[in-house]
Amino acid sequence: MTATTPATKQTDFDDLSWKETPPFIRNFSDLFLARAHKSGDRPALFEKRLGLWEQVTWRSYAERAATIGHALMALGLAKGDVVSVLAQNCVDWVAVDMGTLGMGGVCSGIYTTDAPAQAEYLLRDSRTRVVFVEDEEQLDKVLLGRERCPDLIRIVVLDMKGLSHFSDPAVMGMEALLDLGRSHAAAHPGAWHEAAARQSPDDPAIIVYTSGTTGPAKGALVTHRSLTFICYSVRQCFDRPEGDALLSFLPLCHMAERIVGSYLSIMCGNVVYFAESMETVPENLREVQPHFVLAVPRIWEKLSSQVTVALKDGVPLQRWLHATVLAAGQRRVLAAEGGRQPAFADRLVFAVGERLILRNLKRMMGLSRAHSLLTGAAPISPDLIRWFRALGLRMQEAYGQTESTCFLTVTPKEYPRPGVVGKAIPGCEVRLSEEGEIVARGDNVFLEYLNKRDKTEEAKAGGWLHTGDVGRFDEHGMLKIVDRLKDIIITAGGKNITPSEIENQLKFSAYITDAVVIGDAKPYLTCLIMIDHENVAKFAQEKNVPFSNFASLTRASEIVKLIGEEVERVNALFARVEQIKQFRIIDRVLTPEDEEITPTMKLKRKFVHQKFATLIEEMYR
Repeated sequence: MTATTPATKQTDFDDLSWKETPPFIRNFSDLFLARAHKSGDRPALFEKRLGLWEQVTWRSYAERAATIGHALMALGLAKGDVVSVLAQNCVDWVAVDMGTLGMGGVCSGIYTTDAPAQAEYLLRDSRTRVVFVEDEEQLDKVLLGRERCPDLIRIVVLDMKGLSHFSDPAVMGMEALLDLGRSHAAAHPGAWHEAAARQSPDDPAIIVYTSGTTGPAKGALVTHRSLTFICYSVRQCFDRPEGDALLSFLPLCHMAERIVGSYLSIMCGNVVYFAESMETVPENLREVQPHFVLAVPRIWEKLSSQVTVALKDGVPLQRWLHATVLAAGQRRVLAAEGGRQPAFADRLVFAVGERLILRNLKRMMGLSRAHSLLTGAAPISPDLIRWFRALGLRMQEAYGQTESTCFLTVTPKEYPRPGVVGKAIPGCEVRLSEEGEIVARGDNVFLEYLNKRDKTEEAKAGGWLHTGDVGRFDEHGMLKIVDRLKDIIITAGGKNITPSEIENQLKFSAYITDAVVIGDAKPYLTCLIMIDHENVAKFAQEKNVPFSNFASLTRASEIVKLIGEEVERVNALFARVEQIKQFRIIDRVLTPEDEEITPTMKLKRKFVHQKFATLIEEMYR
């Protein structure tokens, strides 16, 4: 059997729903090999090298995965052994993933922003046997804790730059590993494909660690059945025609990118471009102009704020034209939400403006070809969704968790009202408990937490996945997320307040990146605010506000006034008891390297409360 030949096909797997998985698809490796067989020499992956996008075909993708799988077998790995990847998104990341699954292993990811101690914890907790690291920097992290990871037998370095004179019997370069794989394939032809065919649907496939917003990261073990189920189910919720392009920039360690960027792309035959880094995402978006874009709210907020600030720099005529077209677009969106036909004048203005103005605006954002935008992983402001829809871009919202293999609900493609996360995906059941908690069951629910039986039993009590989120269904049967069960604020006056609604409105501001509302058992609400450094610095320069560094920028009276005006704008949207009475600006830039921020750029409330306790107390004096 060759590297791209699956078992005998009974039907075309592209035309099937989640209820009709073809007989030859027993595990995710079958699905991967079926796609490679069907798409052959069509492009599958693109990676930038020396400034140019280099193509990898589906055939080459499968052959590289098979070679890596053979190498792992040569190293003595057996079914159920864990392989980890500590690298930025790249061709080798997904090839290692597919190669590991095919030989019967379990693949786990580690964020490149993790500290050495965190990387050590993940390697030890998962009992990793082989870890692939990106470069010398990531190798150093692993070497620091290697002695406390007794199961680790080999470290493979993808980029050996700077390591030509380094010698360690447990460390090898990627090229040496591929040579080992080729030798094993020659001595044991077909061994990897035979192993891939033996995997059962209920065999563990991947480990994805939770983001750790409420405590230590937990490793969620997910089976082949869940991966194949989620692909057949969710592909019905999105437009993902074969050959469509995507830009992969969220970490593959995160369940959303792993499913949407990698596994669904295999299911649908999409072409994946790997961003060079998070810093180059705007530039890479403009180069690729993807058809489908997945991003967390922080990215959408940034794109919107950049456009808003840029338009302020235009000449009066430009500002008027953009404002007129966007206003017409907003009225079209509001009319659709109300079930009405937009006014003829708005349709006309938008049609002309789309050709003359919005087309260039979308090209500047990298969204000129985008027919679907997907937001998830954190709450998003409904007004931000309306803003993108006013540009003529369709944005869907998805809801789920690591433990649900990413998805539980998705908003229907043409549903006009933002602020809801849609209906349960096909084959999954979602309901509310007596306490209002969202619970779910289906083949997408994870198997267990590694080494945490009590936590597993708690999460899957009564045969249902307990999400920890409070929700409600609207009159159309659409699910609305109220807040995290543990995050709901009960003020000293006994008022229940959902902070995420207030925070989302604040984050819609071009000058605010994130916000944490505080007030549990307090007489009134306060807020810690993280400003958008780029946009606020630009504002300060335009207004001749002196500052020497980030901290001095946050303390400038003009900046405090600017943020105060944004807070008052949001306060006007809420009842008096829900309004913010005091706020403070966090005086340093927080990045995923900081313990207060998750790798997917969500603030960890627990750490924020601890770290800025003095600042919080000051607001209640």
